[in-house]
Amino acid sequence: MNQSEIRVGVIGCGGFGLYALQQFAQVPGVKLTGMAGTHRQAAYAAAQRFGIPDIEEVARLLARDDVDLVYIATPPFLHHPQAMAALEAGKHVICEKPLAMTLDQADAMIAAARSRDRLVVANLMQRYNPIFDAVGRLIQAKVLGEILHGSFENYASDENLPPEHWFWDRARSGGIFIEHGVHFFDLFAGWLGPGTVEAAQRGLRPGSSPPIEEHVHCTVRYNPDVLVNFYHGFHQAGRMDRQELRLVFERGDVTLYDWVPTRVRIHAIADEAQTRSLCELFPGARLDVSLVYSPKDRACQGRHKTLDVYQMIELSWGEGTNKSHRYGELLRAMMADQLAWIRDRSHPRTITEANGRDSLAMAVDASRLALGPD
Repeated sequence: MNQSEIRVGVIGCGGFGLYALQQFAQVPGVKLTGMAGTHRQAAYAAAQRFGIPDIEEVARLLARDDVDLVYIATPPFLHHPQAMAALEAGKHVICEKPLAMTLDQADAMIAAARSRDRLVVANLMQRYNPIFDAVGRLIQAKVLGEILHGSFENYASDENLPPEHWFWDRARSGGIFIEHGVHFFDLFAGWLGPGTVEAAQRGLRPGSSPPIEEHVHCTVRYNPDVLVNFYHGFHQAGRMDRQELRLVFERGDVTLYDWVPTRVRIHAIADEAQTRSLCELFPGARLDVSLVYSPKDRACQGRHKTLDVYQMIELSWGEGTNKSHRYGELLRAMMADQLAWIRDRSHPRTITEANGRDSLAMAVDASRLALGPD
């Protein structure tokens, strides 16, 4: 393999696959050489976009000597068999989330990759977001005190998911927690460490046959007593698709907007040093002062602690950032990170096979609790 070039073959390429490939192809050293596994019109459009002459069968693509890495963008139930076939053919593997449908499948994929010194990761690109790093530093520095609670609310569209779509079939998707929730289990684990699913529920769409699981909810406990609620609902018109993530601290709260967060809003009470620290953590943010407290009013109480407060503030960061552009940045960063490891095994990656497995383990637990006893 030429050290300056990684040749990529893709299995399954619909609308999102084309979007992702347009980002991956911009990473220096990436060359798209083949496409397999789907004959939908969107795949032919993607092949035309990249000058791929033919959409091949999967086995033929995996047998090619000019494919070093396989990107799998098929539904979840195909990730395990296709990844195993690619690894057995000596290819590196990046697959869309989730890594697999079950932990046994994930463990088999990881074992196969390690035995062949190959890459196998799920595309959990949220940790490459500069907002992820900034919020992580905020939590570690305790500028707003201890973190107490978190929530993620995802009101997603089902406008392009007709009843017969594989998304609604748990045998092919794994259900909402596994197909979609893994992104956010991984995100919070990066901030708070390992968590334990305490409770989970799901709701079925009335009158649907077979039953459609249209929304799920779970509560996860992070050490020692930080409780986080996750809600995922697929029931909105596309123009009303929206997401919000909130972290509550002793001195205020931090809200992130959009599925790929691009905007941060902080509402807090702070002294002079804390205000300066927030501005340093979020450089270029707009700072609005809502209230200034006189010397006699600076002291207040919270959690049986005395707090010294100079002002109440609203801090806004990331206004005007294009979500699609940010998403592209994250995909490019993920691919560049993995390629660096392929070229140099000592490279410390932001996302490894452990992220795919650990987030899947959380999703499996949440799904099991939501389904209840057999």
